[in-house]
Amino acid sequence: MTCRPEKPAGEVEDISVEPISLDVLLASVGKEVGVSPWRIVTQRMIDQFADATDDHQFIHCDPERARLETPFGGTIAHGFLSLSLLSAMTFETMPPLENSKMGVNHGFDSLRFLAPVKTGSRIRTRFVLADVKVRPSGWVQTAHDVTIEIEGSKKPALTARWLTLTLIERQPETA
Repeated sequence: MTCRPEKPAGEVEDISVEPISLDVLLASVGKEVGVSPWRIVTQRMIDQFADATDDHQFIHCDPERARLETPFGGTIAHGFLSLSLLSAMTFETMPPLENSKMGVNHGFDSLRFLAPVKTGSRIRTRFVLADVKVRPSGWVQTAHDVTIEIEGSKKPALTARWLTLTLIERQPETA
């Protein structure tokens, strides 16, 4: 069973990213390793996120009131919605490690929300590989400096140092 719903027309296309070796990953530390496609943040996405998190503050869910009572001119995405889109933008952009069995979030060393994402805005993420730690257990920890950009904005929506863990299947030694 899959968690991936069908994408409505006009949304992000399916992108296939080829796996990379651990050596290639290690050689990429300090480099920008990906820029995701632009993604539109719709009112429908915001409303669904509000329902999932039970955060129905009017700045997110009431377009007319947000237009009249906020400096944003309308509704804005939840900061945590923008943050949560990192997972999807990673799958669209970042090559998986060869022989990876699974990946999990490990946390954030830093996170700052810098500008609101207005409904209808297009966002994308820049990924800079900051660090890689290979653990004897088979887990590979990566730290990415991520910036979610808002099209046409000088300020990004957010910046963060994102830590993830990937479990790789050990390969038999060859003689």
